Amino acid sequence: MRSNPRVLAIVLAGGEGKRLMPLTAERAKPAVPFGGIYRLIDFSLSNLVNSGYLKIVVLTQYKSHSLDRHITKTWRMSNLLGNYVAPVPAQQRMGKNWYLGSADAVYQSLNTIEDEKPDIVVILGADNIFRMDISQMVESHIDSGLPMTIAGIRQPLELADQFGVIEADPDNPVKMKAFLEKPTNAVGLKDSPNEVLASMGNYVFNTDALLKIIKQDAKDDDSSHDMGGSIVPLFVDAGQAGLYDFTYNEVPGATDKDRNYWRDVGSIDAFYDSNMDLISVSPVFNLYNDKWPLYTGYTGLPPAKFVYGHHERLGHALDSLISPGVIISGGEVIGSVLSPHVRINSWSSVRNSILFDNVTIGRNATVSRAILDKNVRVEEGAQLGIDADHDRARGFHVTESGIVVVPKNAVVTK
Repeated sequence: MRSNPRVLAIVLAGGEGKRLMPLTAERAKPAVPFGGIYRLIDFSLSNLVNSGYLKIVVLTQYKSHSLDRHITKTWRMSNLLGNYVAPVPAQQRMGKNWYLGSADAVYQSLNTIEDEKPDIVVILGADNIFRMDISQMVESHIDSGLPMTIAGIRQPLELADQFGVIEADPDNPVKMKAFLEKPTNAVGLKDSPNEVLASMGNYVFNTDALLKIIKQDAKDDDSSHDMGGSIVPLFVDAGQAGLYDFTYNEVPGATDKDRNYWRDVGSIDAFYDSNMDLISVSPVFNLYNDKWPLYTGYTGLPPAKFVYGHHERLGHALDSLISPGVIISGGEVIGSVLSPHVRINSWSSVRNSILFDNVTIGRNATVSRAILDKNVRVEEGAQLGIDADHDRARGFHVTESGIVVVPKNAVVTK
């Protein structure tokens, strides 16, 4: 392989995200807003761009309009230099089926690989929160001499049954011995018996090996056509699968607290907790690392504004993320994440909540431990997150932990 290989990145962004309903009722999971101004896909795309990989294909399928619009408006590269971030919808190129799985998505989009002719293909998921220098994984992949490498992150042994677990070859720590899907009898790592190496859903392939195995899998009617469940085991069985331990990834500007941070926001509670990770004095995940920036599309918005200074009508926010365009007019915000153009009116209280774009909180309203999707309006004096039975009676989803979710464009009445 050449010393400076051509790399094409593919981001798998066709996921429906059923466990994030109702936030995914009108958008694909990677398009769900996060951290005030970002979309979930911005984290994978920022990692690729910061790693120097500027030829990126995003494979979309489920309710992709919001995602396509975000990519098209935000992720514009220099045509002069041949760089691009291109959303590619499901096209039924290989038959009359939509994507049957993540591997089938790659198979049905082989033209994007054949047109670019890369030496290496990097494949990432689109809906995890993490910082990673992908180029270090690519270097490890090349050094291993193996045709496929999967990234793993250390997780507690007791959580092994929630992940695809990677077992390392005891004689070669960068080679996989086995790949176990949600095992109940996993064995801890040799250097850390209380941990396992869980798949992050990030892969590096030599192009020729990927094309061969993807085409082989497409002919197997019994396959689930999934990258983790179908493609990885084929490489493992052939003794050709490498692994990359995320623990050793060094991201510029990382702190001891947020180094190796990775979250799968596959459920409402996980999504909520990941947002809450952002707002402490020393955050578990630091948005303010300017040596490895996170890119997104909000520009031209006015600053946030806080008005009314009387002690009984004080517009203020504490321990919160407040986005541009927000107006806090005589209300309080504590421990919350507010997206652009949110309006908090007088004598209202928002605590431990996540508010998407254009949410309006009426006077004397109370919102606690809630997620409000775009354009939600909470009427004057209404309460949300105080009485779970009342919230359910109004048709809102409430998780077992008590997080209430209000869908897009809804009106919250008394």
